[in-house]
Amino acid sequence: MLQVDPKALRSPPSAPEQPQRASATSQDSLLALRALIRRQLPFIVLTVIVCVGLAGAYCMTAEKKYTSTAALIIDSRKTQVLNQQSSSSPLGVDTPLDSATVDSQVEILKSEKVGLAVIKDLDLIHNPEFISNEKSWLSSVFGLFFESSPLSEQSLTRIVLMQLQRNLSVKRKALSYVIEVSYKSRDPELSAHIANAIAEAYFVDALEAKYQASKRAASWLQDRLKELRAQASAADRAVADYKAKNNIVDTGGRLLTEQQLAETNSALTIARAQTAEAQARYDRLSSILNDENRDVNDLFKDIATVTDSLRNDVITRLRQQYLDLAARESDWSKRYGPQHLAVVNIRNQMREIRKSITDELRRIGESYKSDLEIARAREASVQASLKSTIDQSNDTSQAQIVLHDLDSNAQSARALADNFLQLYMLSVQQQSFPMTDARLITEASPPLRPSDPKTMLIILAAIVGGSLLGFGVGWTRDALDQVVRTRDDAEALLGVSCLAVTPRIGGGDGRGNRASLAGRIKRAFGWLLGTKKERDARGDVGSLAAIPSANAATGSGALTVVDDVMRFVQDSPFSRFTEAVRSIKVAADIAFMDHKSRVIGFTSALPNEGKTTISASFAQILALAGNKVVLVDADIRNPSLTRSLAPTATQGLLDVVLGRVDLDSAILKDAETQLYFLPTVVPSRVAQSSEFLSSSAMAKTMEALREKFDWVVVDLSPLTPVIDVRSTSRLIDAYVLVIEWGRTDRDAIVNSLKDAPMLHDQIIGTVLNKADVDVLNRYDSNRGNYYYKNYYHRYGYVD
Repeated sequence: MLQVDPKALRSPPSAPEQPQRASATSQDSLLALRALIRRQLPFIVLTVIVCVGLAGAYCMTAEKKYTSTAALIIDSRKTQVLNQQSSSSPLGVDTPLDSATVDSQVEILKSEKVGLAVIKDLDLIHNPEFISNEKSWLSSVFGLFFESSPLSEQSLTRIVLMQLQRNLSVKRKALSYVIEVSYKSRDPELSAHIANAIAEAYFVDALEAKYQASKRAASWLQDRLKELRAQASAADRAVADYKAKNNIVDTGGRLLTEQQLAETNSALTIARAQTAEAQARYDRLSSILNDENRDVNDLFKDIATVTDSLRNDVITRLRQQYLDLAARESDWSKRYGPQHLAVVNIRNQMREIRKSITDELRRIGESYKSDLEIARAREASVQASLKSTIDQSNDTSQAQIVLHDLDSNAQSARALADNFLQLYMLSVQQQSFPMTDARLITEASPPLRPSDPKTMLIILAAIVGGSLLGFGVGWTRDALDQVVRTRDDAEALLGVSCLAVTPRIGGGDGRGNRASLAGRIKRAFGWLLGTKKERDARGDVGSLAAIPSANAATGSGALTVVDDVMRFVQDSPFSRFTEAVRSIKVAADIAFMDHKSRVIGFTSALPNEGKTTISASFAQILALAGNKVVLVDADIRNPSLTRSLAPTATQGLLDVVLGRVDLDSAILKDAETQLYFLPTVVPSRVAQSSEFLSSSAMAKTMEALREKFDWVVVDLSPLTPVIDVRSTSRLIDAYVLVIEWGRTDRDAIVNSLKDAPMLHDQIIGTVLNKADVDVLNRYDSNRGNYYYKNYYHRYGYVD
């Protein structure tokens, strides 16, 4: 038996290597988000519509309320009527204005004290809006079982206060000192009255609080001021006595010992600098004198670095004489020779001049040495004076520590006494004339339009919330969706290529049959059309009688196709489905390129995934292309292909394998497509179908089919319900796994192949069957939109 190399048939997809990019992760996330929205768009839109509808219903049924707003400002400029003092009191007489202070005033406006004052001023406990005589249905039910006693005035006040605070809104306007007081009510007039009353109650409360604080502060400050004055006087006396006892003299805020120490320290610094300078000059001159072998030019250069040599007339004159003699010596040496007596005399003169320069430098060096000794003596004297001054300063510093403490206490006592005196004067003034820092800048007026419900805001929130909720629902549905919907899903799941995505055909979706309607009518009533000769040429489709003499030699009978789907590729050659089946043929041609005969089997993980339709359509495509093809129904447990193509057949695969009939007499032929068909006739249920398929007689039958036909297309049983497909691995060259689009669970596919590991290497690809083109566009926009919709019809194809 001719077998195809399984490794040659496998063609797992290999994505080309992409260059690494820094934004690959974010780009993948955006693409995944876009794909999720595209897939779940109907559910997201439905959720948004429902949320907007609920929001609209609420806006139409909600009670209308009016909001009045009064604005007051906390003036940052302290109004000083009785004095110009701007300092603040720690007791809260004049609290400095900052962000926390303004926020505190907001809380005061919302306090119970202000609310109770408004309730009392406006008599709100008798207002129908706050105290309603109508009882709710829940209160009425409880009233049947429990007797309710009338509420006290205190209880009514608390109820009114809670409702008042619930409808009250006090907020600071941005970062300014302006505070807005808003109240929401069913009555626009009442909302304005309450907002103004709250502002007025706040002013009264602020004035009363300042008056009481000033009164308490004045009484306390008066007693405290007497004590502080006595403490300040005692502290000043203690400072004066300690200075006299320790001979501490203060000269303009600075101790005498400290001034002497600073001056001596400065003199020591100058002395050290002079000593270092004298030492440097002496060392430099000594280094010049000690180097007797130095070149004349280098000697003159070093002499130039000694400052006193530049101002010395003797050295300058000798240097000039030396340079003149050197020039004359050079000239005469060239003219008379270096050994001439005149040249020798000039050299002797130059040597004497150099010695004279050296003697003069030694004299300067002696003066430098004398200056260095004087500088060292001066530095030692200043150092001894500094040490004496330091010892005296240390004694004074010990006493100064105690003096600082006494002086600090005296200053603190005086400052505290002065501060309390100012506070006492301020508290007396404010007690007689209390003021508030707040003033009303906008009085609340009755609004013209209701403020609630905020229709546009609610609708916008419903749209945003509905979008988020819809996205969450869509994400949940997408996460729970474990079916195969795209080529990429199929290829990633099994590691083999997805050969085609075939759309649903037949009456399931109402599509795919319009283009072939005329052909089906013609076939159905073809026996009424044309002459007897034409009817004989078409063949008798109502029986399994022998076909005309042209096919008599093969012993083949005729097919009786009762299912229009089985003729779809013939009736609709320009349909999406037919084009997808052609792509399966192209993949099979490539896989079997070097084989004379080919055996390909079609199976699926679960029943009803469309493997029978795909196998029959694939066989018809091969036959219409001029190949000699036989279609074998090998689903012994459920021969649905036989029921569709040859429902009246009386013999088939079982009879051939068991030797009851020969192969040629059992094969039927379709006169229109030239397709041969080997049915399976099962008179009763076959229990040992797997042993039947794995028998040697079955192998001989398949070998005979290989010799007679170019293609052998086998319709097999599903993988999960029965084990028959596992017995065909020696008979089939390659398998095509049919997966129902959007229905078959991934785990079912994986588990079915786990149970049949011998088949995995022989699968050349998968086919996604029964795809909904419109829904597929949301899951795979590239293939769904461009291929199936935009460009497909331009080449004459139809649905």
